[in-house]
Amino acid sequence: MARDELAEFLRRRRALLQPADVGVPAGGRRRRPGLRRFEVAQLAGMSPDYYARVEQGRGPQPSVTVLAALARALRLTTDERDHLFRLAGHHAPPCAGGDEHVSRGLLRLLDGVTGLPALIASDLNIVLAQNAMADALLGEQTRFRGLARSCTYRWFTDPAMRERHPAEDHEHESQAQVADLRATLAARPADRAAGELVEALRAASAEFAGLWDRHDVAVRRSDRKRIRHPAVGLIELDFDVLATARQDQRLIVYSPAPGSAAVSQLELLAVLGQETFTTEGEA
Repeated sequence: MARDELAEFLRRRRALLQPADVGVPAGGRRRRPGLRRFEVAQLAGMSPDYYARVEQGRGPQPSVTVLAALARALRLTTDERDHLFRLAGHHAPPCAGGDEHVSRGLLRLLDGVTGLPALIASDLNIVLAQNAMADALLGEQTRFRGLARSCTYRWFTDPAMRERHPAEDHEHESQAQVADLRATLAARPADRAAGELVEALRAASAEFAGLWDRHDVAVRRSDRKRIRHPAVGLIELDFDVLATARQDQRLIVYSPAPGSAAVSQLELLAVLGQETFTTEGEA
C-alpha cells in the first residue's frame, strides 16, 4: 500500500470535482476548489472521519468495497480506478464482463434526474448507484454484501422483500426477473459471477428452479410496478431503461402515469425524504 501516494491521489481527484459535477449544492463560497471531504464521504456512503484519515495518509488499508465506492464518488475513469486500487495494495478489478465501475457519463445522467426515482443497476440486478428519490422510494440498495447484493437473489430468498408488493404481482415479477437473468447469462455464458448466482438460486429456491427450467428469456426494458410504501401507501409506477453506457449496466427511471395518484405520491415522497425501511425494495 502506497499510503502517501494514495492520499495525494485522493486529494487531487477531489480538488478536480465541482459540486455541480455530482449534484451537490454549492453552498456558498468555497475557500478551496473542488468538493469538501465530507461531501466525498457522503457520496461514497462512509463516515467523514474515516475518509479524512485515508486522505491524510493515516487510515487503515481500504477494502475493495470502499475503493469501489470512492471510485464512483470521485467519478474516476477506469484507468484512474485501477490506479486507485493498486495504490491501496489491491489488484485492479478484471476488465471482463461484470465490471461494476460506473462511467462518469452514466453517473452524470443519474445526477440529472432529480424529480423521479432513478438508479444504476448491473445486469445481475445489483444496484450500483441511486439518487435521493430512489432512496426515498426503495431504501438504500447498495449496502448489501455477497449474493444478497443482487435484488434478484433477495427476491427469491428473502420473504420480507416481497411484502412491499401486492401478492397478485409476485408471479409476474418472478417470471420477469428469471427471464432477464437468463438473457444476461446468454450474453456472457463464461462469466463466473452470473453462473454462481444462477446455481445459488437453483439451490435456494424451488420457485426459481422451476422457472429457470422453462428457458424463458427476455431483457427487461420496461415494466410497471406497484410498491407498498410506509408513508405514501401503494404507489404504481412505470420503469424504463433510458440509457445504458455499457451492455452490463442500466439506468432505470421510475415515473408515474400522467394524472395518476402516483404523481402526488411522488411529490409527497420528495418532501418526506428518505425513510427507514423494515423491508427492502428492488431494482
